[in-house]
Formats: sequence, C-alpha cells, structure tokens
Amino acid sequence: MSHISKIELEIRDLQSLKDACNNLGFQFMEGQKRYLWYGKWVGNQPLPDGISEEDLGKCDHAIHVPAAVFEIGVVKKGNGYILLWDSWVGGGLQKHIGKDSGRLKQAYAIESVKREARKKGYRLTEKRMKDGIRLSMSL
Repeated sequence: MSHISKIELEIRDLQSLKDACNNLGFQFMEGQKRYLWYGKWVGNQPLPDGISEEDLGKCDHAIHVPAAVFEIGVVKKGNGYILLWDSWVGGGLQKHIGKDSGRLKQAYAIESVKREARKKGYRLTEKRMKDGIRLSMSL
C-alpha cells in the first residue's frame, strides 16, 4: 500500500543535505515543486502532522534516487525542512535510503558535523569503516 511517511529528521542546513545526497549518489533537485509518489492516498495510516491530502506530492525541492521509482519531497516547515516519501516497498526508496532512512540520516549528520567543524576552524579526516564512518577533528 502507498503511504506518505515523514523521515524523522529535521533539516536545518540545506547545503548539508545536498552534500549528503551527492555522497550517496542521489540527485538533489533544487526548486522542483513536486516529488514522485504513487499519487493517491491508500490505506488508513494517518498523514504526517501538519500535512493534508492536498499537500501530498508538493515540495520545495526533491531528492531523486536513481533506480527508485519514487522521490523524496523536501518541504519547508518553520525554520527548516521535513522530508516526505512514499514508503511503499515497490517504490524502491527504502532499499536505497536504508531501514528507517538510516543511510540518509547518517549522511546528513556527517555532513552537518563537517560543515560546523570547518566553520570553527577544525581540520577533518574522514575514514570509511566497515560499519560506518570515522571522523577525526583537530585544530
């Protein structure tokens, strides 16, 4: 069944999201006003808070994931952005963004930390590990 879900991640830094997408091989579609999803609300799951049926498919930017049928909507809410996606397995997004969007969340967190550290004058080294990434910072 097709359901729009909110990725539990508050986006405060759009550039970090763009960098995370780039690192994952996703395309950040700046200014794209609609994201691809099933196109019809199906089932009895509640809509994400603050989202109406008329809002579904609308966004300020989108994330295109190659090899996935659907896209992720980047929607302006308050001082940041939320991410909406169609969680239907056949749409292919979960396979690429990870269980509970883990890959995307981790990539965004890493890019956010890197940007903040650079602003404060830290030098960074990044090492890919078997089970994740290790960041080292020094002044």
